[in-house]
Amino acid sequence: MSVTYRAFADRRMAGRRLARLIGRPDWPDPVVLGLARGGVPVAAEVAAEFGAPLDVAVSRKIGAPGHPEFGVGAVTADAPPYYDRYTMRRLGLSPADLERTCEAERAEARRRLRRYLGGRTPIATRGRDVLLVDDGLATGVTATAALRSLRREEPRRLVFATPVCAVRAPEMLRDEADDVFCLIEPEQFGAVGRWYEDFSPTSDEEVVALLGFR
Repeated sequence: MSVTYRAFADRRMAGRRLARLIGRPDWPDPVVLGLARGGVPVAAEVAAEFGAPLDVAVSRKIGAPGHPEFGVGAVTADAPPYYDRYTMRRLGLSPADLERTCEAERAEARRRLRRYLGGRTPIATRGRDVLLVDDGLATGVTATAALRSLRREEPRRLVFATPVCAVRAPEMLRDEADDVFCLIEPEQFGAVGRWYEDFSPTSDEEVVALLGFR
């Protein structure tokens, strides 16, 4: 697909367009989760369109040794870590090599979740239709870890949605989510931020404000 860079003004606009793509599914009791941090502003627009409650999911990337931005896996607050087996083999890594990094990222995931929840209990997802939203999908490691963690809670349906994704990235999630929605899948992906005019970092304070808890 040929798409001009800066397809979205900001995350809010992307969320409104994403909601139109998804439509109005016949879900009796949906809940929308934003993948923190950047997925929360997108998810807020989708939740508003659906009239659904909004909550947050936290997944932290596990970076390769010496290259923390290159994600070889991801971990949530409580579920087992996910590692990309192909990348791990290619780099000659084992989970044991990343144990310290994994536990540091898990601790950060727990810190953020406590901050966002503010002492309240997360919205229940068992038996409900759950839509996990992020602001973009590149390698898919953080989304995969979050989806696997949510699957353990036994939702009725688990769906992933994002405004922009790398070519074939949605296929990585077909075994993790019951359905995957993506607005644009550009051949020249580069990075998520290049598809937004405003891709300012989402702060913890913004996440808390969007969730409606102080």
